[in-house]
Formats: sequence, structure tokens, C-alpha cells
Amino acid sequence: MSVEISLGLWQDRPPAEALGTARRAGELGFPALWIGEMATYDAFALAAAVGPSLPPATRLVLGPFAVTVRDPMMIAMGAASVAALTGLAVSVALGTSSPVVVEQWHGRSRAGSAQALQTAAQSVRALLAGERVNGYRLRLPAVEPEIVVAAFGPRAVTTAARHADRMVLNLLDPPTAGELINRLSAQSDGRRPRVAVWAPAAIGTDLEAAYAQLRRGVVGYLAAPGYCDMFQRAGFGDVVEFARTGPHPRDLLAAIPDALIDAIGVVGSPETAMRRLHAYREHGVDDVVLVPAATDADPLGATTMAYAKELL
Repeated sequence: MSVEISLGLWQDRPPAEALGTARRAGELGFPALWIGEMATYDAFALAAAVGPSLPPATRLVLGPFAVTVRDPMMIAMGAASVAALTGLAVSVALGTSSPVVVEQWHGRSRAGSAQALQTAAQSVRALLAGERVNGYRLRLPAVEPEIVVAAFGPRAVTTAARHADRMVLNLLDPPTAGELINRLSAQSDGRRPRVAVWAPAAIGTDLEAAYAQLRRGVVGYLAAPGYCDMFQRAGFGDVVEFARTGPHPRDLLAAIPDALIDAIGVVGSPETAMRRLHAYREHGVDDVVLVPAATDADPLGATTMAYAKELL
């Protein structure tokens, strides 16, 4: 199992802190840095900014990009640009994202997103390899493509099985991750992609502040299809039912217990963190991508990352 780092892009922290977290992850020698986007930096711009400060062996994993917002040409151009400007290996993560991001923020439709995911996985791979797609070919150096598919629903898992080098799962407890890995394996014809799991993390630091931040990150998932079933099985049915009533986010946040974060994260002492990593590995996870909390007690998530490096 490898342990990698994803930038949290926490909305309660200064946006520029993400650059410091990236540099610290590089100094500690994590093999990959995941760079997505929320309400601050464009992912490609942020990757180009932090890339020169990272060790040459670092892989940048960009995205997941919503395939009904960015078309394959745009995604491939951005990824190839980052690779050419930084000299680092680049992977591209693709997903269907959420109604909030696609429909509300971008004003786009999610109709046909499952087919768009499959098309994007095939087209981005071909474009990065220097092939011509729909009459377009990049003039930047070809990139050895690693395609990552963010999956949960059955059609996304099928796309990952057929067209991805890795599948990434978000905010799942080890048993649910294992179920999806079994589903992936059943469709992979002997070539199962590696599986990564994003996990919110706080190790050996002020847990009170970290829990407060990490709870805010799950508010939007409690009533979401698939996730709500997982939280119910994990023993948090009362929180799910409350979320389904449409409460004010402040009230829902107050109802989330720390134990819910424990179920989907790597939080606590180094010994607790090690047990959680072992649990993911026992359920078939290949890579755990830690999303370190960044608080006043642990700026950049530096303490969490330092302990995580010792666990490898």
C-alpha cells in the first residue's frame, strides 16, 4: 500500500496555505500529490505553481474533473501543459461530480454523465498519448497517460474496470470500499486497476480543531445516494434521517458525531492511524490518499503528514 497526499483546499483556511501543504508533502517525499479544485484555485494553475517546488519523482494527480463541465480536449490540454511546464509525471482523474457543482455552480446538465465519463476516459488517454481525436491533436510532448476514474455508482465502476489505471473512492469506510473493489474485480477480466481511497486525516495533533473542520467536509454527503446507505450501515442512521429533512447546514453540522469521521477517516494517534490503514489494506485498497486537516494547531497539516510518513 502507498500513502499519498491530497490538498484539502479547506474553505476556512487561507487559500495560499495549499501551496505550503504541497511543498511540505514534497519535502517529506510522498510519491504523489493530488490537486483538485473547489472555490479557490484552478487545478491546472495550482499544479503549475507548486510543481517546481516538488521533487522530480513526485507524480501530480489532477482532478477529478467533471466530465460534463470540461471536455476531453480541455482536460488533456491542461494536463499536458502541467507536465511540460513542471517536468513532473501527471495523472488525470475524471468523475461525474455532483448536482451542486455541475448544475448550480456551472449551469450545466448532468444528463448523460455516465456515457460522458467513459468517452472522456478513452479520449483523454488518446490525446495525452499524442493521438488525434475528433480532428484535434496536442502539439505538446506526449504524456504517458495514467487515467483515474472517481467511482461509486455501478456504471462508473464499469468504466473504471474497462478504461482506468486506477479507481478512486471518496469518504468510504473499509467494508464499503471492499464491496466496490469486489465489484470492480468482477468486471476487470483479470486486470484490476489499482484502487485508491481518499480519507480525511488528522494524526497526532489537536483533534478537537481537526474534527470541527473535517465534519464540515461531510455535510453534503450525508443524504447523498450511496453515501447515505454507507453511513446507515456504519451506525449513523439517525444523522442520515436528520439530513434528509433538509435542516440548516449549521444544525446538521452540530449533529455529526466525531465517530462518523472516524468511520471514514484516518484520525487519532499514530497507532490508531496505523490500524485504520491496515483495515483499508485488508479490504483490498492499494493506495490511501490522505487529506490532512489544516488548523491553527497544525498549519499546512504538517504534523499529520509527518506522522503519516513515519507509518509507511
